[in-house]
Amino acid sequence: MAQQPVFDQDGDQRVDEEFSDDVTDAGEREAAHRERGTSRPITVVGNPVLHKECKDVTEFGDELAQLIDDMFASQRTAEGVGLAANQIGVDLKVFVYDCLDDEGVRHVGAVCNPVLDELPAERRILDDSNEGCLSVPGAYAELARPDYAVVRGQDAKGEPIAIRGTGYFARCLQHETDHLYGYLYIDRLSKRDRKDALKQMAEREPRYPVVAND
Repeated sequence: MAQQPVFDQDGDQRVDEEFSDDVTDAGEREAAHRERGTSRPITVVGNPVLHKECKDVTEFGDELAQLIDDMFASQRTAEGVGLAANQIGVDLKVFVYDCLDDEGVRHVGAVCNPVLDELPAERRILDDSNEGCLSVPGAYAELARPDYAVVRGQDAKGEPIAIRGTGYFARCLQHETDHLYGYLYIDRLSKRDRKDALKQMAEREPRYPVVAND
């Protein structure tokens, strides 16, 4: 998911015991991943790997750990707040994030085999803020999504985790989970808005390395 420069990092850090702690030492953990990783170019809309459901992660070892490190490095190069494995051409259900919630608290982590909780009707408060994507570089569009999200999956060692997000972070969790099931945010737009987003992309040069679609 593409960075939107409208949040700061002020705010108290609070962790609910029901959910995994992705707040403590966020900056240090992100830096460690990034320094071990190698940045890779971003695949863009039209590349087949982005338009199908990814394979489940079944092996939780050194290869997965290196992929996650590379994803953090790639995310930083592209100045994003979330990145799915298929966005660097890898057909696996894993995404990473480094994102602020609506209170300005920084969350950093990786989720394998993510599944979003179905929200009860009374919890579905929609936010129609702008959304962007590293795989649709330079384009933004309003898209209504719930302002609260819970994603469950596994960490890099295969242990179960649950991540809760509010505001912009909730949007990030939904956006990245969508990627791993073959959906880009522009797939949720009207035909007119999707056309406009693709036009924005065509008119602007990516600010980071991308994989050309043959």
